[in-house]
Amino acid sequence: MLSDRNIALVVLARFVSRVGGSAAFFVGVWGMAAYTFHQPASTLAWMMAGMSLSEIAGSMVAGVFIDRLGPRKVLIVAEMLTLPVAVTLMFVQSFAVFVPLAWLFGFVGAPTFTAGASFAPYLSSDNERLQKINATVEGAGSLAFIIGPALGALVVQAWGAPSVFGLMAAASAIAAIAAWFVVIEVPVRRRESGHHPFREFTNGLRVSYSVPALRYTILTGSLVWFGFGAFGALEPLFYRDVLNVGVQWIGWMNTMFGLGLVCGAVLLSRLPKRMISAPGLGVMAALAGLGAIAYVGSTNLWVVAFGSVVWGVVIGATEPLLRTLLHLNSPHEYVGRVVGTAQYHKNAGELLPLAVAPTLALAFGVQATLIAGGVLVAIIALATLPIAFSVDRRGLRAVRVLPTAPEDEVIARLGDKGV
Repeated sequence: MLSDRNIALVVLARFVSRVGGSAAFFVGVWGMAAYTFHQPASTLAWMMAGMSLSEIAGSMVAGVFIDRLGPRKVLIVAEMLTLPVAVTLMFVQSFAVFVPLAWLFGFVGAPTFTAGASFAPYLSSDNERLQKINATVEGAGSLAFIIGPALGALVVQAWGAPSVFGLMAAASAIAAIAAWFVVIEVPVRRRESGHHPFREFTNGLRVSYSVPALRYTILTGSLVWFGFGAFGALEPLFYRDVLNVGVQWIGWMNTMFGLGLVCGAVLLSRLPKRMISAPGLGVMAALAGLGAIAYVGSTNLWVVAFGSVVWGVVIGATEPLLRTLLHLNSPHEYVGRVVGTAQYHKNAGELLPLAVAPTLALAFGVQATLIAGGVLVAIIALATLPIAFSVDRRGLRAVRVLPTAPEDEVIARLGDKGV
């Protein structure tokens, strides 16, 4: 894969961006909120809720512009907007200022994920190669997840928590330069409905929700990230109050999680072809819930480390699987908006538990609340398997259309085929 110059540059951009992003989020945003500003679970919850909402908005905007301009231009602009926000976060002294900047960081950072997740169909139209590209790009992101939190922990120990955002700024600059040299062809689309961004956005929603294979993939992805929602408010407190360890352990343990992510991304290319399906995604979602339980089910650091690797393996295989199914079932001119829909469904899935996680943590404890979230995800995912098999029988592939077809004609063709 990496012998292809364009793929190599996309992989480099994804890797560098996520090194900075994972360090800035886990050690910077989480670490400073819990350890520098000493905020409780309820405050962490509304801070994370605001970040999720801002990321949803960023993904919505990104999806429309990816389909207009291609993922390359969107990635470059998003990285360059992330850079000054990261630099500003280095010098914040007040939590009241830190929170809106963290929300802005989420808004400008979300398009980097959406654009990175949309490159594969622009790099190849071959289905098997599509799966390998997604696994390679996501593997690079997973490898970055190993290095980013560990590097963030080292930076914190050497120069303090705010310095992590300097790492993010440097990473954004390098990722933008790498994306600049990517060469892709963006098909010119005719639009009978005009160029209004909101119309394009709603058309993207119509396609995402009207194709059963896309709908199941997006909603199941939301379920997986629902399991992450409680962690947004409670994971820093799990380390601080349950495990009684310092902020650097958030970085070290998420590095172990990242090791699992890499192994999972490699595992995807070795899974049987029948797993590249809606039922396969349902099974992986159930395993994601069980993996979360393995991660937080003990107070022994060795067991937590092992559980983080196990959970990482499952998520590492699930992410590129989900992305491959989205690419396989999306008309080409809708890839950005479908991926954007999946991205803000991910953020919405993370939002829901934030409303109740702090209250449940006060009543039952941080660890018990996190375990219950994993159990709930596993049960719901298993319950969706009959739907997954029904989707599989109807055919996973959406109707392909010519790149020059008007948007309303695309939607009409999808509807005519009854998919």
